[in-house]
Formats: sequence, structure tokens, C-alpha cells
Amino acid sequence: MEIKLKSTALKNGETIAYRERSGGNKKLILVHGNMTSSKHWDLFMENIDEKYKLYAIDMRGFGASSYHKSIDSLHDFAKDLNLFVEKLNLTQFSLMGWSTGGGVVMDYAADHPDQVEKLILMESVGTRGYPIYKKDEDGQPIVDDLLKTKQEIANDPVQVKPVLTAYENKDKKTMKMIWNAAIYTNNQPDPAHFDEYCEDMFTQRNLVDVDYALAHFNISDEHNGLEAGNNKATRIELPVLVLWGENDKVVSEKMQQDIVKDIGENAELVYLKNSGHSPIIDNLDQLLEKVTDFLEK
Repeated sequence: MEIKLKSTALKNGETIAYRERSGGNKKLILVHGNMTSSKHWDLFMENIDEKYKLYAIDMRGFGASSYHKSIDSLHDFAKDLNLFVEKLNLTQFSLMGWSTGGGVVMDYAADHPDQVEKLILMESVGTRGYPIYKKDEDGQPIVDDLLKTKQEIANDPVQVKPVLTAYENKDKKTMKMIWNAAIYTNNQPDPAHFDEYCEDMFTQRNLVDVDYALAHFNISDEHNGLEAGNNKATRIELPVLVLWGENDKVVSEKMQQDIVKDIGENAELVYLKNSGHSPIIDNLDQLLEKVTDFLEK
């Protein structure tokens, strides 16, 4: 199936790039995570059944999309997604969000329940956000001492500064070390794909803004230490599949359990064997099976 890289101008002044794969009448929109873009969905898009018509966007500030105005929240990305959907006249589709993209599609689904048929959350940020803690002299997190501002986050010596430095220097070696340590826990991409993914990572222009947005994201009914929850999760009444790799070192099992708790009985948590934060690389066949089974129910 042919996959084309396209772009469209939104009425907010941003240009959103996206990959489109021809297919049948079942529409699935894919939203990537932090440090990635639609490029990182390539193997998924190439291998899922041809009955699915696929759209994978580059969020603002990633890949080939513009970044004219900085974001402060995942809701900003969700508003872009809505403008994208309107521009392409898309209706009655399912959404799949990976990591940060999971928060974006949850926010979108809560605001547009008439548009979304089903929701898939793959290694998703939790409904209560993704905290970044202050570090002690040994680089260990200080529990309950949360970084609040973009400046504090930019200066984080463990989670943020090494990535910013690697971006600045286009340092593939360091990026591969980071991804092999935290993301690719069971398998690695082949060398050609890994090089392509690293080149794509260097297109990101909003790392600190996204980390800030993740820390302040909260659609639960509880306070997350930085923000009171807006309880939008309870407005997600469509079927939700929560996929979590048992070896994930980025998002915790508790975050996935909180998603199910906050959304309610329509959400189901399914564990992925031999997989970490990137099931596309770690165990693609298993991922495709879980996703298609859910979409066909």
C-alpha cells in the first residue's frame, strides 16, 4: 500500500504534515509521541490490514510541520488535530495515540465524542500527566519536588538537557544510547531505520514545551501536584483500548491503571508481552493483532 507524505495549512496559521496510506473505509488517525513524528509509525502503517485508511500527523513542532506559535498544553495539540480533521473533512474515525499522543487523543475524544468511534492508547501518558522531578546530587528524583516552569524543566540534568544537547549537536550516537536504554527494550530497528529515526528526532523544535505540557496535563478528578484535574476523562464514553508493554521504562503501569480508573468501564487495559515503550519495534505482530481485534469488535 502506498504511503504519501502530504501537508495542509490550518486556519490558525500552522502547517501540518501528515502521512496518508490508502485503504478501505475504516479510518484510523495516528498521533505520535515526544521525540518522534509520523515517520516512526512507518512499519505499523506498512503492515496493518489494507482495510484501514490511515492518517499519521506530525504534530506542531515535529517532523515537517511548522512551529510558528509555541504550545503550552496537550490541549493545544488537540485543537490542531481538530482543525486538521475539519480541513480534510474527516468524520467517524478511530484514534490511536502513542505516549504523548495518547494524552492528545484522550483530550480530543473528550471534546468531540460524536467524531471518534474507538480510542487506542499505546504506552500512553496517564490521565494525570507525566511529572518531572527535581534531582538530587546523584541524579536521583526527589519525590514530590516537581519541576514547574519551562526554565526549570530545560535545566533538568537527567531527562531533558542530555536530549537537548544531542539535538543541538545532531548526535546520533547519544540518541541511540538513550533509545536503547529507555525505549527499545526487546528489539532494535535495523540500522537503516534507526538512522532515519534519529534524523527525524532532530527535527523536533519543542522538547521543553512538550515536557512542560506533559507535566501540567491532568484530565482526572484529582490534583497531580501541579494542576487540579478538569475531570474530562469521564467524558470519554467510547470503547478505549489501553496497551502497555510489560517492559516499558518510560510510562508506568500505574499510569495505565489510572487511565482505566479515570475513564471508567469503557476502558480496558491489555498487557503486551516482550515489549517496552515501542511495541512497533519490540513486537509488531502482537501489536497489530491487539489493535485489529479491538477495531473489529
